[in-house]
Amino acid sequence: MAPRLIIETPRLILRPPQTEDFEGFCELMADEASAKFIGGVQPREVVWRTLCVMSGAWTIRGFSMFSVIEKETGRWIGRLGPWQPDGWPGTEVGWGLLSSAQGRGYALEGASAAMDYAVDVLGWTEIIHCIDPKNTPSIKVAERLGSRRLRTAEAPPPMAGITWDVYGQTADDWRARSG
Repeated sequence: MAPRLIIETPRLILRPPQTEDFEGFCELMADEASAKFIGGVQPREVVWRTLCVMSGAWTIRGFSMFSVIEKETGRWIGRLGPWQPDGWPGTEVGWGLLSSAQGRGYALEGASAAMDYAVDVLGWTEIIHCIDPKNTPSIKVAERLGSRRLRTAEAPPPMAGITWDVYGQTADDWRARSG
């Protein structure tokens, strides 16, 4: 079972994924616009495995992406947070939100809280964001977080063949910006 960790921002609740989040995960990955840069549209069976991987990472690694809950409605609107599967190009804070939640500043608000968590609790010294060069909205979020393009990276299997632009910053840069 995932820890009972809860992070609150002015408009969001971030917590480890739970079974009841499955339908939200399915909605996210069924929508072509939402899923385009986070693995593409996926059937329920694959989404279930992804939810289990993210939940299992909490047990195995002690961290993973959070489910994002909109405080005002209690609705699941996406997943974001620390992410570093085996072979990943670094310690990432990533995000993926439902289309209906995009453009409202939620990615920036949630990612900021997740970056605080990654630096202050997990002790990360660098935070990256692996972004498809065509994903202009995510590039803008990364830049608003104070991250800059650092390098390119090849995605590890099973996503081989994908090349990302890696944005990021050091923990010291993050602390100086938000402190």
